[in-house]
Amino acid sequence: MLTFRLFMLQRVTALIMAPLVLGHLAVMVYAIRGGLSTGAILSRTQGSLPWALFYGTFVVAVSIHAAIGVRVIAAEILHMRGLLLDALSWALCAFLLFAGLRAVLSVTAL
Repeated sequence: MLTFRLFMLQRVTALIMAPLVLGHLAVMVYAIRGGLSTGAILSRTQGSLPWALFYGTFVVAVSIHAAIGVRVIAAEILHMRGLLLDALSWALCAFLLFAGLRAVLSVTAL
């Protein structure tokens, strides 16, 4: 049952990530073609709740999605099972959440 729930959770996070990836790519193309500098980009994102929510949601979805994916790979390739597999999944998810949300905060906080 856990395998099915993780499978479904990974699919849900993929559905969440798809429009966020497209939005992120569109913003990158706009910034590059517009010749925006790092300072100009930061001046538009700092203090912006919408950007914080956009990228915060992105980070949460990616962290969960990646941790589940690595869990499956570790189980299939490395034959990890049980507590070690659980610990690896949770540790990776926590690391990605911490690093990603820290980056979002540094770009969107005042």
